[in-house]
Amino acid sequence: MDDITLIERAKTGDERAFTELYHRYRQTVFHFSYAVCHNKDYAEDVVQDTFINVFRKLHQYDGRAKFTTWLYSIVVNNCQMHNRRTQLEQATFSIDELNTEDNEHAPPVEFPTSGDYQPETIIAAEELREALYATLQKLSLDYRLPYILRDIEGLSNEDAANLLNLSLPAFKSRLHRARKFVREQLQDFSP
Repeated sequence: MDDITLIERAKTGDERAFTELYHRYRQTVFHFSYAVCHNKDYAEDVVQDTFINVFRKLHQYDGRAKFTTWLYSIVVNNCQMHNRRTQLEQATFSIDELNTEDNEHAPPVEFPTSGDYQPETIIAAEELREALYATLQKLSLDYRLPYILRDIEGLSNEDAANLLNLSLPAFKSRLHRARKFVREQLQDFSP
């Protein structure tokens, strides 16, 4: 079944349709949440909170946006609420002073392709991934979320800006600063 059919059935109280939506998108929500916090317990809490909210608010989904975009908006809100509750912001690094003119169009951090199965490549990719997640934890959520939505989750600038209730220029500015910070922190991993 496609998402629209499942959503319509779930709206009418079909528990199996909702369960299918849960299984279809649970990993997506978990991976996004884990990228935000780099903590499995926190990510599991966000998954649970997100699907409780989806269950309660599914009647509000009108189909104008893609279901995944609507779902990400709920996940972002849950991540922000959880972040406030656990006060992750206290141990963040301010990047407001970074020079925004350098490397304006530099690409995000790139991982080796999945087709390269050499043990040293796999180990290097995992080390880079862990270093990236640790670096992201140094950013405030205002910069971390744009980076994750755009460069890890692959949303368009427009969709991610809308999700975060930011103007497109403000979103691009935050994304640029986050990318610059990540590049500087991970410069030892550059080829």
